[in-house]
Amino acid sequence: MQIPPLLLVAIGCRAEFIPPPRCPLGRRAALIGRGACPSAPAPSGCRRGGGRSMRRVTLFVNGSARNGKVVAVYGTLSDLLSVASNKLGIKATSVYNGKGGLIDDIALIRDDDVLFVCEGEPFIDPQTDGRAQEELTGSHTDWLTLNVGGRYFTTTRSTLVNKEPDSMLAHMFKDKDAWGNKQDPRGAFLIDRSPEYFEPILNYLRHGQLIVNDGINLLGVLEEARFFGIDSLIEHLEIAIKNSQPAEDHSPISRKEFVRFLLATPTKSELRCQGLNFSGADLSRLDLRYINFKMANLSRCNLAHANLCCANLERADLSGSVLDCANLQGVKMLCSNAEGASLKGCNFEDPSGLKANLEGANLKGVDMEGSQMTGINLRVATLKNAKLKNCNLRGATLAGTDLENCDLSGCDLQEANLRGSNVKGAIFEEMLTPLHMSQSVR
Repeated sequence: MQIPPLLLVAIGCRAEFIPPPRCPLGRRAALIGRGACPSAPAPSGCRRGGGRSMRRVTLFVNGSARNGKVVAVYGTLSDLLSVASNKLGIKATSVYNGKGGLIDDIALIRDDDVLFVCEGEPFIDPQTDGRAQEELTGSHTDWLTLNVGGRYFTTTRSTLVNKEPDSMLAHMFKDKDAWGNKQDPRGAFLIDRSPEYFEPILNYLRHGQLIVNDGINLLGVLEEARFFGIDSLIEHLEIAIKNSQPAEDHSPISRKEFVRFLLATPTKSELRCQGLNFSGADLSRLDLRYINFKMANLSRCNLAHANLCCANLERADLSGSVLDCANLQGVKMLCSNAEGASLKGCNFEDPSGLKANLEGANLKGVDMEGSQMTGINLRVATLKNAKLKNCNLRGATLAGTDLENCDLSGCDLQEANLRGSNVKGAIFEEMLTPLHMSQSVR
């Protein structure tokens, strides 16, 4: 059969014969040049517009043969990279074909092509890469990649397993897929932890040494080590944290430091000096009213003529201190230790009726000669070998007090409660008022 010459297109599209029925415009087909008829659909063997028609391709992450995405190709190469970034969850910058050829023109892409998208790294052949080979064949490889909080770490399975076989990481990667570990599109195992603190742990598993870069909080690394169960690293971190902390300063507070502290504080503010060390400090003649010295160390302090009105000295250590002529109105010294202290001429008497409380205090060997102690509470206190000569103890509570060998000569004990007190060897000479028998039962 003779073929009409106008229906033979040898140069237009793929140099093939086009039968007359396929072109509804007949002879006009030969006049179109490099395409098919303008008003008819493009034949399957001829792409309209010089390669700009829509095609279908399969996209994979570079080096991987899993989790591919089938997409339509249209527009420009930039459009394809944008679609790839969205579908694969990466920042796509370039595309390769299956043989590693870089595609820089969308016209080079054919229908049903398999393409590999990367983020700027060189092409990785999925047939030779170790991770992809494991994905394709299911074989067990020692190399693996971890995605820890968005940061990638490449290591070996033996590193994660051998150093700490009982750790969480060892159990996660000892047997393939035993824990059902999730993987990202690149095949990396997902771990939702801080990469900043994970890096020192991974390095420790590699070489057994704890190396932490500057600026990394050791407490954060310790928390991650506890989470992953790296027991040997926990011990190293606890020692490192202890050594990194500054040594505690137990040196006593000087008078200069304390005066500066007092001047910076309003008079009506409650000062808390609880548990502080003032050992040997000179605090004489200072206004220390209402200050909380509870459990403070005031041993061998000079508090002569100091104003300690309503101060809290509960369980404070005042052993060997000098408090001569101090104002101790309404002071609280419950269970304090003032053994061997000097309190000569102190004033414990408050005209407003607020009584000083020294219940349970250790006052062995104290010298309180000439002190005003009207109404003072010395219940169950220890005053063994103490000197209370010429003290005013009128209305004082001395019930259960140990007054053994205590010098009470010249004291005023009118209405004082001595019930249950131990007065063995006590001296009661030259008393201002006679001691009634009901006041002492021992």
